[in-house]
Amino acid sequence: MAETAHGVGGLKYDHSKRARPPEINVLIALVLIVLVFEALGALLMDQSFLFDTRGRFDSIFNEARLKIIILQVAIIGIIALGVTQVIITGGIDLSSGSIVGATAMIAMSFAQVAEVNGSPNPKAIFGPWAMDLPVTVPILVGLACGVIAGGINGALIAYTKIPPFIATLGMMVSARGVAKWWSKGNPISFPTDEYAAIGAGMTPVFIFIFLAILFHFILKYTVYGKHTYAIGSNEAAARMSGINVARHLVLVYTIAGVLAALAAVVLSAKNLTAQSGMGIMYELDAIAMAVIGGVSLSGGRGSIIGTCLGALIFGVIISGFTFLRLDAFYQEMVKGAIIVGAVVLDQWRQQRNASKS
Repeated sequence: MAETAHGVGGLKYDHSKRARPPEINVLIALVLIVLVFEALGALLMDQSFLFDTRGRFDSIFNEARLKIIILQVAIIGIIALGVTQVIITGGIDLSSGSIVGATAMIAMSFAQVAEVNGSPNPKAIFGPWAMDLPVTVPILVGLACGVIAGGINGALIAYTKIPPFIATLGMMVSARGVAKWWSKGNPISFPTDEYAAIGAGMTPVFIFIFLAILFHFILKYTVYGKHTYAIGSNEAAARMSGINVARHLVLVYTIAGVLAALAAVVLSAKNLTAQSGMGIMYELDAIAMAVIGGVSLSGGRGSIIGTCLGALIFGVIISGFTFLRLDAFYQEMVKGAIIVGAVVLDQWRQQRNASKS
């Protein structure tokens, strides 16, 4: 039977309308992609993609490749956590990558050591007063950059009614200009050991996992999360229900800016240098991770878990192409196809759900 009696008043429960969580579909896609690379590795290279077939590790998995997969998506994944919240509200943020570039330059200039091999720092931006500062100083300076950039984005969108695409596009161009102007295009290097430790080893992954868990619970169990979904589902209804939509949008975009700035701090610490070109295309990768993870571009739907799975799909694809020794430009082609396919799938899913309701 498709329908069974449930409750009172003749209400029926239709099993055919029971929806599977979108995260399950993303997880299935991740497993299928891994299986494809496993099959290609066995056929073309006589090697396993994720499993240790040569007895090099203490476990059955190729630990080195697993670490690479997670590491290469952790920093952009931090950005994607903020972008996810923006998209859930029905907006978009194109400025994340440029905020990374500007913040990396500014934060690194306050994280420099005074001497390199006994000589004055050749890459010094400021005088001795800005050298060998406590690690909290560049971190706070970097986060402040994110607050300013994200706050401007949110204020423009909330109070001037500029479309998010235009507001964040303007910030993208402006922030990239700041990144180039800050040191006249020259790289900034030689950070303190304490600052470098932020990006050392698996620390970026631990930061990403901590933030993912934090924002998962915030979106799912707090008033902030409920308001975020409500605005994305129906902004007019959210406003009529008493939600201060403008203030909430400013908060959401500010959080996205702070997360992009934090990603910049981690990235510059990991690379031990900051360059004005850092973060180029990061915003598109972050958006792609969210969309692949089931976040709807029309707003109101999506989750942090889905975005994390989308990030893993990205990492598996990049690592898989490297494993197969395919040129890097194939990765860009596949990324574009996956993004378009994810959006098409989202539109189809919305139409199907509308027809069932």
